[in-house]
Amino acid sequence: MNGTGHNRTVEAFLLLEHAMNTLCVIIARRGSLGLPNKNELLVAGRPMLDWTIDQALGSRWVDRVVLSTDGLRLAEIGHARGIDVVMRPAHLAHETTTIDDAARHGFTMIEREEGCQYARAVVLYGNVPVRPLDLTDRAIEKLEKTGADSVQSVYPVEKIHPYWMKRIDGDRLEMYEPNNIYRRQDLPPVYMLNGGVIAVMRSSFMTTVEGEPHAFLGEDRRAIVTGPNEVIDVDSHLELQVAEEILLQRQMPNLRVTG
Repeated sequence: MNGTGHNRTVEAFLLLEHAMNTLCVIIARRGSLGLPNKNELLVAGRPMLDWTIDQALGSRWVDRVVLSTDGLRLAEIGHARGIDVVMRPAHLAHETTTIDDAARHGFTMIEREEGCQYARAVVLYGNVPVRPLDLTDRAIEKLEKTGADSVQSVYPVEKIHPYWMKRIDGDRLEMYEPNNIYRRQDLPPVYMLNGGVIAVMRSSFMTTVEGEPHAFLGEDRRAIVTGPNEVIDVDSHLELQVAEEILLQRQMPNLRVTG
């Protein structure tokens, strides 16, 4: 093995040694206002939640996976896949429940059961059936290598850019952000969270600040960038159809999906 190959192998082992203390929490509520029971809906022949479980179990850096839910059918899906399930109490199963409160509950329940503390948490949404296969690992690796508090996945907004957005003053159409940019290639890069993954150090994850729901992400927040449509967060029938077509294409690359 040459020097470069040896260095990469050593780096991989060192990363493994430090990163193998990660608990992944999948959050999946029973209800949904926009798309009722969306986490249970079939996507490409499987419950939507099942695709997120694939992502968690497919990570080489995740040590344990727990599903936080208030739905009995969702709990059955989790048990069938062999992952831990924590039933969420009613006060953490509302539309107004924050992400960190729900995820932290499942995280701490597993820590109490094991009598230990995990160094980092990964949070995955159950209603995201489409992700790059290595997305969770990329987030954990960046978290470890940079020493950041948290890492989230984002995508470039491209044509849906603040510089090209408008506001209406009375009936007058005005630029939302004054500028003189008319070519897409001249737009400054802007990114949007896509809900693909959140990886966060325990020290930040356990932080709560009244009136600041994102305090658990810490001060040093980093990003990993995905391409458009590499992550599909399903909240509507249209997004469900897009996710289904992408997943069917992955399973059968020569299949052309119509309808």
